[in-house]
Amino acid sequence: MEKKFTCIVCPVSCTLRVYQKEENIIVEGNSCKRGKVFGENEFINPKRMLTTTVKVVGSNLKRLPIISSDEIPKDRIFEIVQEIYKISVEAPIKRGQTIIENICGTGVDIIASRSIKK
Repeated sequence: MEKKFTCIVCPVSCTLRVYQKEENIIVEGNSCKRGKVFGENEFINPKRMLTTTVKVVGSNLKRLPIISSDEIPKDRIFEIVQEIYKISVEAPIKRGQTIIENICGTGVDIIASRSIKK
């Protein structure tokens, strides 16, 4: 199986061709080592940082921007967003405050990316 990706780790945006030959993952088209690592990871287990919002109660602002503390598996993003949208948080909230610990058993926390006053 062969997959093609556009590398997103630097502004060059190399077009990568990634395939498995025996037990090795082969990455072609990268112009740097970071591109090779990106291609391997994207082929085996793609992950992404998640940024979205959550409902806020007790403030003039209606939504709080949040971010994941680490990358999450790409194939679980929809499931995780559905869990986030089920909750609301009460103001005040401090930037960096954990909103949800270990979201969906991933080991990744959801964190407030701004402060909101009451």
